[in-house]
Amino acid sequence: MSTLFEELSRVKTFEYTREDVREFEVLHEEIRALKKERNAVIVAHNYYRPEILKIADFVGDSLELALMASNVKDADVIDFCGVHFMAETAKILNPTRTVLLPNLLAGCQLADSAPAEELKAKIEELKKPYPDLAVVSYVNTTAAVKALSDIICTSANAGKVVRSLPNENILFVPDRNLASHVAQQVPEKNIIPWEGFCYVHQQITPQEVSRIREADPEIAILVHPECRPDVAKLADAVLSTSGMVRFAKERPNKRFLVVTECGLSDRLAMEVPDKTFIKGCKLCTFMKVTSLEDVRNSLTKMQYAIEVPEDIRVPAERALRRMFDVVG
Repeated sequence: MSTLFEELSRVKTFEYTREDVREFEVLHEEIRALKKERNAVIVAHNYYRPEILKIADFVGDSLELALMASNVKDADVIDFCGVHFMAETAKILNPTRTVLLPNLLAGCQLADSAPAEELKAKIEELKKPYPDLAVVSYVNTTAAVKALSDIICTSANAGKVVRSLPNENILFVPDRNLASHVAQQVPEKNIIPWEGFCYVHQQITPQEVSRIREADPEIAILVHPECRPDVAKLADAVLSTSGMVRFAKERPNKRFLVVTECGLSDRLAMEVPDKTFIKGCKLCTFMKVTSLEDVRNSLTKMQYAIEVPEDIRVPAERALRRMFDVVG
C-alpha cells in the first residue's frame, strides 16, 4: 500500500514535502476524532485539494454529491467541502441536519451570474412569446434560483433532464456552454441560454488542446461540457467529472488530456497511478481556497452553518427531487 507522501507526490498542481505530509497526517487524526465526536460526514468535490480528498467520506461531482446528500441517514453534521451552492443543496435536502461550509470564501462565479431577481424578470418576459416555457437550472445555482426552476440538472444528466420535459421551449440557466451542449443532444427543443459561464472552463482555448493533440496523436481528450463549444469539438468524449473518472479507469488508453479544473487530474493521478494524465486545465480559486485547517476548524467550532429559508427551500427541493425522479 502506498504512503500518503507517495500518493500526493503524483499530484502536479501542488508540491508536497515530507513535512507537509506529516502535518496533514496530524490534521487527519484530529479530523477523524472530531468526525466521531460530532457524528459528522465529510463530503468533497472532485476539484478540492488532494489532502482534503484523502480525509473525505465521499468524493464526487455535483450529481454524486447531491445524490449523497439526499441519502444521508445517520449523520448529524454534513461538513461540505465544496462551494456555497453545493452546501445549500445539501441543506435543502437535509433541513434537520447541520450543514457546514468550512470556508465562506468558497463561492461560485457561475452561480453568481444568475441572480434570482433577474431570472424572475426574464421568466416573465419569456412567458409572453413562449407560454409553455420551462426553466431548467444547472445545479450550479443558488437556492433562490432553484426555487424558481421547474427542474434541476447536472452536467452528467442535462440532456436526459431536458428530454424528459413535455415543454418545447427551455430557458437553460446559467451556463451558456452547457446549454450549447444540451442543444446538440436534444435538437428538437428550443434551448434559450442564460449568458453565464464558468470562468475556469472559459479560459481553456482550442489552441491549447490542439497543441497537445498534435504532440501526442494517441492521447484521449476528455472535455467538460462547461468548456467552450470550439474546445468541446476537439474531444474524444465530453463528460462530467464523474464520467471522466469512469472513462479513465475503464478504458484501455494509457494517456489522457483532462480538460477541466486541475483538481480532477490530481484525483486521477492518485487513484489511477498506472496511467498518465496531462493537464489541459485551469485552477478554480474558489475550490482551492479551503485548507485542511479550515476543515478541522469547521468541526471544532461548528462553523459555518448554512441556512435556507423554508419559502425557498421547499420549492428548491421540489425541483431537485424532480431531477432525481428522472435520473433514477
